[in-house]
Amino acid sequence: MTRAAIEAAIPHRPPFLLLDEVVEQTDERIVCRRHLSGEEFWFAGHYPDYPLMPGVLLCEACLQAGAVLLARFSAGVAGVPVATRMNDVRFKRMVRPGETMQIEVALDERVSNAFYMSGKVSVDGKLAARLSFACAVTSTE
Repeated sequence: MTRAAIEAAIPHRPPFLLLDEVVEQTDERIVCRRHLSGEEFWFAGHYPDYPLMPGVLLCEACLQAGAVLLARFSAGVAGVPVATRMNDVRFKRMVRPGETMQIEVALDERVSNAFYMSGKVSVDGKLAARLSFACAVTSTE
């Protein structure tokens, strides 16, 4: 899935769109990538002498991947995916400019319009962050 297809699936846009491509997707799992050039706005102020990807943006990348995964549930409905909770967030490795993040999200359970997912971000096969989260597809009308 290309960047244009991602933008067709979710409401996020640059500079806050954190996904470059979808490399794999099933009904219950998605794998995305994001290459960090170092020109992203957050690196200028998040430890300027040793720039790091903020942990909250690692979580946001998972949430956005989850939103792409859930896009099929809101097709034809005026709605947006919103995060309702994050649990068990763990940061294991720093993510730096020039690296490519792989973002994997699995749909663990669905209860009505609530979706329970687990996600992880890795770089070069090494875990950077993992979390469990929930989203709901809410109406914009």
